[in-house]
Amino acid sequence: MWRRDMSPAMTKMQSGTAAEFTPGERDYIRRELDMFFSTYPRVADGFQLKTWRGGPQARQAKLPPTAKGLVERGLMRLDTSERLPRLFFTESGMAELRAMMMDRRLADPAKFAHVRQELGIDPVPPESA
Repeated sequence: MWRRDMSPAMTKMQSGTAAEFTPGERDYIRRELDMFFSTYPRVADGFQLKTWRGGPQARQAKLPPTAKGLVERGLMRLDTSERLPRLFFTESGMAELRAMMMDRRLADPAKFAHVRQELGIDPVPPESA
């Protein structure tokens, strides 16, 4: 039976997800944080971007549409101070990433254990000698 007094809690949860990652953004983040050539990337290192080689945009960052959306919404920032441009999470982006990594439906805890440990969600296993 439907009870009207339950709706305020539902409204509260819905309003708290205003800056939540879209499905495409979650997919982009999972791909960027997945193992690459037997190496686990670190969130602190950011996402490396390609640059335009020639034309009017030469040496400027190539922003995929998904990444551009993350920057426009203030969840990531573009850093062009190094030779290769990188994207870094902002404070609100880190909060959303932490929420994404804590939800087992959005990010496999075993596959992204390295990210969960870096974010302090899971404890870092002791070094084995």
